[in-house]
Amino acid sequence: MSAIPRDQWYVAAYGTEIGQDLFSRTVCGEPILFWRTREGAVTAMADRCVHRRFPLSQAPSRLVDDQVVCGYHGFTYGTDGKCVAVPGQTRVPRTARLRSYPLAEQDSFVWVFIGDPEKADTAKIPRAPYLDAPGYTTVAGMEPLKARFSLLVDNLLDLSHETYLHGGYIGTPEVAETPITTEVDDEAGIVYVSRHMADAACPPFYAKSTGLQGRISRWQDIEYTPPCLYKLHSRIAPVGSVPNPDGSDPDAFHVEVVYAITPETEHSTHDFWAVARDFALDDDGVSAFLAENNRTVVLQDVEALDVLERVIATEPDGYQELSINIDTGGLAARRLLQRLVTS
Repeated sequence: MSAIPRDQWYVAAYGTEIGQDLFSRTVCGEPILFWRTREGAVTAMADRCVHRRFPLSQAPSRLVDDQVVCGYHGFTYGTDGKCVAVPGQTRVPRTARLRSYPLAEQDSFVWVFIGDPEKADTAKIPRAPYLDAPGYTTVAGMEPLKARFSLLVDNLLDLSHETYLHGGYIGTPEVAETPITTEVDDEAGIVYVSRHMADAACPPFYAKSTGLQGRISRWQDIEYTPPCLYKLHSRIAPVGSVPNPDGSDPDAFHVEVVYAITPETEHSTHDFWAVARDFALDDDGVSAFLAENNRTVVLQDVEALDVLERVIATEPDGYQELSINIDTGGLAARRLLQRLVTS
């Protein structure tokens, strides 16, 4: 049985990646072709011609008037995936149709539904509105991971690894030393993990972007909606600063870190990352610093998880892991993912 949940929404791309050119990305083992029509709508259909399986994203395939023409034999498809012309005959075979995918463009992401299209309810797509909302500035990227997506879920649900893997960037001793709280909303299918540090060192990632020096109050509140969307609500403030009773928090800096964890195959992953902030909104220097440093942090994770994937491939079946208190969030996420796979 596949470990990838189906009948689920996954992020396939940033909206900015898709224009009026043929664009392909494999999601959950399925190669999908995207393009944006002249009116701005995004299409999503199988990236294989029905005739001889030639990838429609491969040159010399091309777009002509919002139709894709296969570069091998000229089969031509409309935006709904239906073949409208074939070479050498006027009749188009009734079965000449590409599989089309339900999609939604939301919060800067293009989401596709993998599974039974009758189950594609856009209301179930989790939100991250600050990624393209007024009052925030966002930097973003995507890195390929040669490891199964569940390893990245484990990684992100246990941030104690920041102390060791990301020292000099976002890690300080307090992250690993501070206990976490874990809650699970089984009905909504969401895992919450929180770590509040009242008096912690300010890592370079935040010191250089916010200007805070010395000791800080640092909160990490994770919200993971399996299978794809992970949100880290990060609060950085002077020691002793707490939000007002009305929820306002003028003394703090807020950073919303978002990961879209999309399986490419059973053993590779698209690691979409975005960092939205509510300060220094027009400061290009802060944006450049956060983009470079967060990409460095992501690549440190990628290197570690790629190694772990290779190690797991050599381990005998039934290897028994050891889990401790810091793993409660990751174990809860595993349980919800397993429920999605078997439901």
